[in-house]
Parts: sequence; structure tokens; C-alpha cells
Amino acid sequence: MYKSIMVPVDLEHQDKLGKALTTAGLFAKEFKADLTLVGVTPTVPTAVAHTPEEFAQKLKGFGERQAGVLGVPVQTKAVTSADPARDLDDALDKAAHELGADLVVMGTHMPGIYEHVFSSNAGYLASHSDISVFVVR
Repeated sequence: MYKSIMVPVDLEHQDKLGKALTTAGLFAKEFKADLTLVGVTPTVPTAVAHTPEEFAQKLKGFGERQAGVLGVPVQTKAVTSADPARDLDDALDKAAHELGADLVVMGTHMPGIYEHVFSSNAGYLASHSDISVFVVR
């Protein structure tokens, strides 16, 4: 059914990714699909990494650890953006298309007042992408 699954990850909030990663891992096993973790980083230093190259290495390490936990091969893709706060939705959609993903599994949180005015990243991608999006709370 699915051949390529993408999971957007925020390395600064790894503790909140468990349900989405577990769900994606189960789907990858069931459908024998590729699983790719995608992280978006700015060109400037952050709390996670000083450079995009360092971010890519940390994302790769995270992916390797997740492969052991999930029991499936995991690839990673680091995307660099001048302004991830503004470009995140488009960067994720573009990465999904570049990967040939036919399913995106995304974690989200309970909507608050902010999300009633502005959509969440998962909500935006689910509403605007032509790729199936499975949102996990």
C-alpha cells in the first residue's frame, strides 16, 4: 500500500516524537516501506547544532538509534532553510516529493487558540499536500 514513509522530526523536541515514530515504524514493517526521518535546520547556529553539517550528523545518529528501536531500516534527510519558521511547511512538502513519499506521519499537539487562527504544520501539510498525511496526537 505504501512504499515510502516520511516522518518530520524536530531534534530539539525528541521526547515528543515517540508516538509518531512508533506509528511510522509499524507502518514501515507492515507495508515493507522505506522510512525516512526529515529534519529542517536553519543556516545559523541553534541549540541543536552549530552548522547544517553538524545537524545532518546528529539527525543521522538519531535515525540510527531509531532503526534499532523500531526494528526497521531508517534513512535521514537534513534540509537547510534560511528561515525554517516561515518555510517549514513548504520545505517538508518539497522533501516529501523529492523522496517520493506516499505517506507522511507527523506528530502534533492538541490545538489551542493559536491553531484556530493559524494552522499547525501537520494541519497545513494535510490540507495542502497531495501526499497522504497521518497525524498522530
